[in-house]
Amino acid sequence: MYQILVISDGTGRTAHQTLNAALTQFPGIEIDVKVHSDVRTQKEVREFVAEARKSGALIVHTLVTDSLRELMLRESHSHNVETIDLIGPLLTRLSSRFIHEPAQQPGLYNKLNKDYFQRIDAMQFAFNHDDGQRTESLSKADVVLLGVSRTFKTPLSIYLAYKGWFAANVPIIMGLTPPEILQNIDTSKIFCLTTNAIRLTELRKTRNERLGGSVGKYSEHEYVVREINFANRYYSLHPEWTLINVTGKSVEEIASEILAILAGRNGENER
Repeated sequence: MYQILVISDGTGRTAHQTLNAALTQFPGIEIDVKVHSDVRTQKEVREFVAEARKSGALIVHTLVTDSLRELMLRESHSHNVETIDLIGPLLTRLSSRFIHEPAQQPGLYNKLNKDYFQRIDAMQFAFNHDDGQRTESLSKADVVLLGVSRTFKTPLSIYLAYKGWFAANVPIIMGLTPPEILQNIDTSKIFCLTTNAIRLTELRKTRNERLGGSVGKYSEHEYVVREINFANRYYSLHPEWTLINVTGKSVEEIASEILAILAGRNGENER
């Protein structure tokens, strides 16, 4: 098995992604990749070069500071360790082209793109915690949405994730006890979605038609009323949870209402 050490003074994300893209061209080869991020000292560079020498590993690095890149070059030559500098040559060429020295600030890319990466992580969280999945990690959510089917739980989760919030949603199903973990979550995170039975019946009938009438009692008005009443009774057991009526509102309007409540509680601006 081949070993590769990814060394970065930032998150290591850029180096790792570039390396993975290249490794797809070598199918069937076993490769052990170890990522070392936030490498900022000469001591760390020397330690990783020594580690690579002992294991026979290749070093792939994205060190933006000249001093650390130069040390990496000297140490690797001294210990006969092969290295690939992914960022140095590019910085040199750009510096020559722009007639301007690079900032040499480790982690600057990640700082400038913090909001972007926050959204990516939030979107992944929303997908992983959609429709009651992975309830064991609900406490990690910023927002937990409860509601019967067709109360916009999933689109709300995705919209909030786009705004950078970690959102999860849990369906309230008539006759079934909601997950016990809800009792242990910060009450300020939980938003209970309710709606008008007539409007919900219309939405479900539309869905039923699209599915060829295969959803049974799901779209019948009497069943919808019973389901909403079941959910509302459950909500009433937890008056500290926030109740949101979604009737006639767009996803954007509902999300804005939720975020305004959160901002008021936390004294923060919308993300």
